[in-house]
This record gives sequence, C-alpha cells and structure tokens, in this order.
Amino acid sequence: MPIFTPGRRWQPPFYPFKREPLGSRLLARVERMVKGPLFGCRMCGNCMLQETAFICPMECPKGIRNGPCGGSTEAHCYVDETRPCIWYRIYDRAFTMGRQEKLLEVLPPLDWDKVGTETWGDVVKQVRKVGVRTFAGGILSRDPATRAHHWDAVFQPVRQPDWWQGDAEYHPPAYTEPISELERRLQAGEFVVTAEVAPPLSTATGKLTRNIELVKPYVAAVNFTDNPSATARMSSLACSMMALQAGAEPVMQVAARDRTRAGLQSEVLGASAVGIRNVLCLSGDSGRMGPAPMGRLDVVDIDSIQMLWILRRMRDEGTYLDGRSIKFPPQVFLGAAGAPFASRPEFQAIREHKKVNAGAQYLQTNLVYDADGLDMWLNELAKRNILDKVYILIGITPLKSLKMAQYMDREVPGVFIPERLLKRLEAAGDGVEEEAITITLELIEAIRAKQGVNGFHIMAVGWEEVVPRIVTEGGLLPAGFVEPKHEEQSKSA
Repeated sequence: MPIFTPGRRWQPPFYPFKREPLGSRLLARVERMVKGPLFGCRMCGNCMLQETAFICPMECPKGIRNGPCGGSTEAHCYVDETRPCIWYRIYDRAFTMGRQEKLLEVLPPLDWDKVGTETWGDVVKQVRKVGVRTFAGGILSRDPATRAHHWDAVFQPVRQPDWWQGDAEYHPPAYTEPISELERRLQAGEFVVTAEVAPPLSTATGKLTRNIELVKPYVAAVNFTDNPSATARMSSLACSMMALQAGAEPVMQVAARDRTRAGLQSEVLGASAVGIRNVLCLSGDSGRMGPAPMGRLDVVDIDSIQMLWILRRMRDEGTYLDGRSIKFPPQVFLGAAGAPFASRPEFQAIREHKKVNAGAQYLQTNLVYDADGLDMWLNELAKRNILDKVYILIGITPLKSLKMAQYMDREVPGVFIPERLLKRLEAAGDGVEEEAITITLELIEAIRAKQGVNGFHIMAVGWEEVVPRIVTEGGLLPAGFVEPKHEEQSKSA
C-alpha cells in the first residue's frame, strides 16, 4: 500500500498514447517511481494531490475527480467492498488538515493527450514563466497570503488548463427570465412537486403514456430516469420527448456513467432544440449494481460536476468545451442530485456547494425517511450560505412492501430507513401498502415547512397510480389545479 494513501494500490498507472521524447520519458519514469510508492500515482497527467489532501482521487474505482458519489460511506467503497471510499478519506483528511475549502475547486476531466506523461516538467516551465527568483522569494515569505499567491501562480495554471478554467466561485445564471415552467414556478415561490415515471423496458409506450397522463395534472414536471441501477431502459431523452407531446413538462436525466464529453454536449443541444428545458446531471449508479455480464467499472469520462460546468458554460458563455462558439446556445435549467445521508452532513454540504458553484440551480435529493436527520444536512448547507442559491426538492418514495424497504435500506447507497419505520411496515401485514402511504404523508408533513425546502420529488418506483393520492392528501396540489376527468366520465359526457 502506498505510504500516504489509505487505499490499496490495485490500479496500474496509465501509459501515454503517443511516443514522448527521451527526456520526457525519463522524467515520467522518475515521477512514477517516486509518486507511485508515496501516493499510488496513476500518472493521470493532471496531478491534483494538493487539492485532495494528498490522497490521489484516481484510486476511486469510478475515476471520479470532483468528490464522492452518492454511495459514499465511511465503511467501504460500494463498487469494491475490499477498499475504503477514497473520497470519504480525502474529505476526512482535508477537514483534519483544515484544507476543506480547497475541495470546492471544480477540477477538470482528464486530457488523454497528457495521460501517462509527467507533470513535473509543466511545473518547471511555469516556475520559469513566473520567475525563479520571484517564486522562491514568494514561497519563503513570512506572509501566508504572499506564499499562497506565489504557490498558486505556479500550480493553478498547471492543474487548470485554458480549456477548463475551473475555480471555487459561485456562477449565477447569465439570464433573468425563467427558462422552463418548473423554474418559473420555483422563482414564483410555489412549493412544487415533481414525479418520476419509469421508462419502459421495451419499445412499448402505452403504459408510459398512461402514467404521464395520470400524474401530469398533479405535478410541475415529470422526471425520467437514465438507466437506473446500470440497467438498460428506454432513454430519458425519448421519454422526455413523449412527455412534451403529451403536454407535460419533462426533466431529462443524464448519467455521467454513460456519457463522453462530446456525447453530453450533442445530446443536450438536441434536447434543447426539441423543447426539453430541464436537465438533471447525475454521476450514475456503478455497473456493480447492474445485471451480468458486468461492463467496465472505471468508465467515467466526466463526472456530474464536470457536466454541470460544461453545460453552464455552453448556456451562459456560448462556448463548447473545446472553445468553439455556439451561435444559438442551449437553454436549460440545470439540476443535480443531493445526498443528505450518504456520509457526514458537513462532507455532503461541501459536495452540494461545489455542485451549486459549478452550475446546479436545483438539487433533487436521494430518498429521505428521517425528517430530523435531514435538519443536519440543511443546517450545513445554511452554514455554507447556499440555500438562497439553489432550490431543493426532497426525494420521497412510498415503501410498497417490507421487502422493498429492507432492500433499499441495505443495498441502495445513500438511503437510510429508520428501524421504527421498518417495524411499522412489518406490523402492518396485509395492510402494508396503506401503511406506506401513511408514512409518506407523515414525512411530507414533517418536511415541507423546513427552511430551504422548495418541494418534493416523488419516486413511485412503478407505483405511479399512488402519486395523485399522495399529492392530494398531502396538501400539495398545484395552484389552479383542475380535477381531471376519469375515463368513465369522459365516455358518459
């Protein structure tokens, strides 16, 4: 195991995709021999050790470079249970060292033209550019601000190439009028409800269309998952287009797991062109959760924060990742996932803060079954002064059966179900579905008045017919709601 990293070094270093000059090859070999035993270095070509508490983030099996996924846990990595969660350890060490604010910088994806090559040469070039004497004098200064300034003058351009320009600052939208109906309602101060409709497993769309029509009058937008649990379904883009045809406002999910940077940009351009205005950026469940045969687990080309950064710049600055101008940029209301119970609340608050800085305008949380525990997460967000910069939709799911509840509590990363709720479902016997609805309504009542909560996201998990009842009995009907006519009433009319 490398000396300064808590994870066992099982991932081999990268090697370049081109032949480098002899001097560069020799320097890369020396760098690999030094940083490998010390940090488990994989020679990614864009070293970020100073920003990640001197633990290499490339030891994350997903290859995520901007913080933990929603499955982060103190116990172990959910992709490889023999390893610790590398990002949990990074956060833990960063807080211990007082370097947690460095975790807010939005770090770039890999430049595969540099992967496998050395980075020390880039540092030397930047020192020469700044001036050897100037740099040496600056870092030997007694003034901490002066030392930090001269240190960043060398290392910040190395880790932040011109095509990325990531930072740790909040970037508000460059527009004022709402882009989507969902955004309009949130801006108007409405307490909104969105609902998830499961995409079909085949080309048959009858049930999908019926479910869209069923929930449409009761919600502000209909959300379509993007291959949840790494299991293939109809695409979120196709389902969103069908929702538009049915007169419903869609939220298109985009999982980083299945996207390259070029694919992301082209897909969102197309979605915007056909009228899809709400995009939810997710890292995506690991292939570990999917069916056999298992695909590669380290396939993340870009993580969810990098997706937000790319799409925000496309929309607000009119530029592609490669710097080309976009004459007619996409118009999208950007969202991301929140995970109140994935790990320690102060860790998650940093993660959510980073997403907001990168471009997230709303957070859709993982499932919440502990209203009191939610307070700790909201309080940490309030401490970071971001509650007025993002809308928060709390995720809830009616637990249709005890078996479903036990599975979600034990197997779904980031989900915690209190033992008292599991006992209530067990005691309900044949009335478990009714008890599930009662629990859901109690959660709505306990959560809706909390500071920073702007609405709910109902994930019915194939039980879409219960959404109208939950919205109605939970007192969540939208303004101007008109009771839809039932099929029998329409025929008699």
